[in-house]
Amino acid sequence: MKVVILAGGFGTRLSEETHSIPKPMAKIGDKPILWHIMKQYSYYGFNEFVICLGYKGYVIKEYFSNYFLHNSTVTIDLAKNSTEIHKSSTEPWKITLVETGLHTMTGGRIKRIQEYVGDEPFMLTYGDGVSDVNIANLVEYHKTNGKLCTVTAYKPGGKFGALNLGMKDEVEAFTEKPAGDGTWINAGFFVCQPEVFDYIQQGDETIFEKIPLENLAKDGEMQAFKHEGFWKPMDILRDNIELNAMWDNGKAPWKVWE
Repeated sequence: MKVVILAGGFGTRLSEETHSIPKPMAKIGDKPILWHIMKQYSYYGFNEFVICLGYKGYVIKEYFSNYFLHNSTVTIDLAKNSTEIHKSSTEPWKITLVETGLHTMTGGRIKRIQEYVGDEPFMLTYGDGVSDVNIANLVEYHKTNGKLCTVTAYKPGGKFGALNLGMKDEVEAFTEKPAGDGTWINAGFFVCQPEVFDYIQQGDETIFEKIPLENLAKDGEMQAFKHEGFWKPMDILRDNIELNAMWDNGKAPWKVWE
């Protein structure tokens, strides 16, 4: 199952970092938050990624193009124009980097990568948030609930897209960023059937969190996977500082790998 990661937004609320790099390349420790997200999926055996590029996408391309070299001990013979690899530490990842447009909305980006996913179920998440959600349990839950879309639900406050849940945790309604606290919110980490692409009908202007998710909920095709562990997005500079402090202090809940 492929993992689709949205990594094309401008990240304007984290402008201290994103004036020169895309938001998913903002670092936690010495690695981009995008790397941390991919490491979590990889820990559960999912190593094929489709990354939706937009703003400064070339930075992400250059990072992965040079990844093997940057994580290896090498001898470079300039006279012979040769490179000898002594030790390498890399990842078993296959990464498709797709240019999905500078101003394309989230739904439009997802629609643009349809050909790279095909007619298979796929996972989907945002390139700016980390969590200790159990991916294996999430996928198994999706396989058994029979819905077209499973979304990870979290309960931090009231500034994110709210999910109204039924008695069996089916999503009865989706509301983008309501006022108030105490609601279950969209934390990303989706699992989707390929039919989800059919709900994206407004082209590049489609905001996935609006009409597509709202209609999936109305049609009874959306299920919530409740997560009560750790989840945190990197929205503003304070989030960046807090996530780095957790990492530096050896208290990063999302670090499920060794």
